[in-house]
Amino acid sequence: MKIPFKVDLSHKTVAITGAGGVICSEFAKALAECGAKVALLDINYQAAQKYAEEIGENAMAISCDCLDKKSIEEARQIIHGKWGKVNILINGAGGNNPKATCDNEYMTPDLEGVKDFFALEESGLRFVFDLNITSAFLVSQVFAADMVKTGGNIINISSMNAFTPLTKIPAYSAAKAGISNFTQWLAVHFAPCNIRCNAIAPGFFVTNQNRTLLFTEDGQPTARTGKILSATPMNKFGEISDLIGCLLWLACDEASGFVTGSIIPVDGGFSAYSGV
Repeated sequence: MKIPFKVDLSHKTVAITGAGGVICSEFAKALAECGAKVALLDINYQAAQKYAEEIGENAMAISCDCLDKKSIEEARQIIHGKWGKVNILINGAGGNNPKATCDNEYMTPDLEGVKDFFALEESGLRFVFDLNITSAFLVSQVFAADMVKTGGNIINISSMNAFTPLTKIPAYSAAKAGISNFTQWLAVHFAPCNIRCNAIAPGFFVTNQNRTLLFTEDGQPTARTGKILSATPMNKFGEISDLIGCLLWLACDEASGFVTGSIIPVDGGFSAYSGV
């Protein structure tokens, strides 16, 4: 992959959760290209292994359930055995669930056949909160232990939902707002240990998780896509490469050493636009 600039991460060991996904696999590639040793953690080992093989000797895939503390601790021990302590943690595991997603943007009483707010399932809500909040909490607990005496860097993945909740996805919006708040809490709590904690808040990118919401089966944009683009001043979806510069800046202590507790939008102006 082509990266916008290089920073020297040759002395860093990175753990990335959700590394079998579109965004975090590209993060792994960029960090490895800058010299970091990168552990790709994912419950889907095959997906993580595929990207680790593409990267080469500076990467390894580890099967890890980010909702199981024992599994996370085992992943940490594997990294210790090969490369030593982790300096940079990227909490990339997350996502939504159909059981916590409405069909309608606005409540339409007596409309049959529509999954409205009252039809959302508690199990879906719990799944979304666990996948986003609980995973970040547990993974940070395990890997921040590597950093308390020597310093370190935690980068979380927030969302535009954290600024203004999107329609249809109440659980995901609330969970990402929680990630932003948790990021700020960690930044304050670990400041005396020289552990920086920030979050990247992507705008709208086409991923495997949201593709069916944004495009029809024949590749045509949905009505939701029209709304998104009309509310994005740059009038386009982001490319994963658009996130890399922000990632490398945050990963480099020399470049962003006084930055902590920040939630950084990479969104084409979406969060700045009032609609008029």
